[in-house]
Amino acid sequence: MVSIPERQTSRAAGWSRGTAAFSLVLLLTVLVGHRLDLVETPVFLWVLAIVALLAAFALLFAGFALSRLWNFGDRGGRDLSVGALLALLVLAPYGTAAYWATISPPLSDISTDFDDPPAIDTSDRTKGMNVLATPTPGEQSLQGDAYPLVTSRSYNLPFETVVDAVETVLDRRDWQLQAPYPETDGQSEVTINALAKSFVLGLPADVAIRVTDDGDTVIVDMRSASRYGQYDLGDNAARIVEFLGELDQEVAGQVGAAPAE
Repeated sequence: MVSIPERQTSRAAGWSRGTAAFSLVLLLTVLVGHRLDLVETPVFLWVLAIVALLAAFALLFAGFALSRLWNFGDRGGRDLSVGALLALLVLAPYGTAAYWATISPPLSDISTDFDDPPAIDTSDRTKGMNVLATPTPGEQSLQGDAYPLVTSRSYNLPFETVVDAVETVLDRRDWQLQAPYPETDGQSEVTINALAKSFVLGLPADVAIRVTDDGDTVIVDMRSASRYGQYDLGDNAARIVEFLGELDQEVAGQVGAAPAE
């Protein structure tokens, strides 16, 4: 009588499911913790790297388990399927970010004024953050090609009116002001600094908005600089374009005037 060997349960399938589940829980936990300011950004970025590594291992375990099931008839098809699906779910945002990194310029500091960017408050910046510097000619060219809508605004309006409009638009945003709004009496230039965060990951970026009265018009310049990472994936440019577009609407709604050419 020929004995039929008992089918074994693939350990790799169980490891795949467990590792993938842990990576998903870890990802959600660190995302929530970072959004609530319970996890600092450098730690958050390291944990994101660990999560990606765990998900990659889960896929590797799933592949090994599939080989065992195919060649030796091991059990564990459900575990490896769940593990592979969870791992792909975890890695999907990483793939999206990688795609945007390939089509976005390597920029993390965007300004409407190349020659004299608005000054950013550096009082709470640390050594591990990106260095603030005037953009090089190469970076200026990259920004101009990639983000042509990032331009200054000029208004034929009183200085105080434009500053009030800027403050009104700022009040609608969940940005942290670095200092109270400056006084405008007797001033011809004010700069407002704030800390903004990206929508999904909550990565911090310093924002500076400068309002200047040059005698003929009032010019509004804006700068947004990521604190971490070489690539901002278009986040800073989008922040500037959205803010200045809303500022145009606010000014037009207040006084019925469009920005000067």
